[in-house]
Amino acid sequence: MPQFDPSSFASQIFWLIVSFGVLYYLMARVALPRIAEVLEERSERIANDLEKAQALRKESDAVIEAYEEALAKARADAGAVIAATKAELADLTAAREKDFADKVALKTAESEARIAAVRAEMTEQVKAIATATAGDITRQIAGLDVANDAVSTAVAERVKETAA
Repeated sequence: MPQFDPSSFASQIFWLIVSFGVLYYLMARVALPRIAEVLEERSERIANDLEKAQALRKESDAVIEAYEEALAKARADAGAVIAATKAELADLTAAREKDFADKVALKTAESEARIAAVRAEMTEQVKAIATATAGDITRQIAGLDVANDAVSTAVAERVKETAA
């Protein structure tokens, strides 16, 4: 193998040094600066992205805080509306209950007056029927002719006793 021939070591070492120098120069002047630029761009991009993320986070925190404040205000407003509606409904219910109670009281009074009138009329009719019947019975059974005034007075007294 020609690489292991000691007579060609000097030329091999020369070319090793030349190729190492050229590669070192190319790496130091061309490749490594480009790699450094790419790494620096990446670090700047990451730093910018982090700054944007922090700015967006602050903005989103502000938006969330504003949302929560608006939500709390909306809840408070809804509570106020509910309370006002409850009060309005309570007032309306009380007014309707009063109207209903007044109507029921009026109807009850009218009904009681009608019942009293019918009762009085029926009492008078019963008295008239009882007077006529008592007079007829007295005439037919006892054969006595009793005056209508006496029979009506007797029936009226009997009705008062029964009513009491």
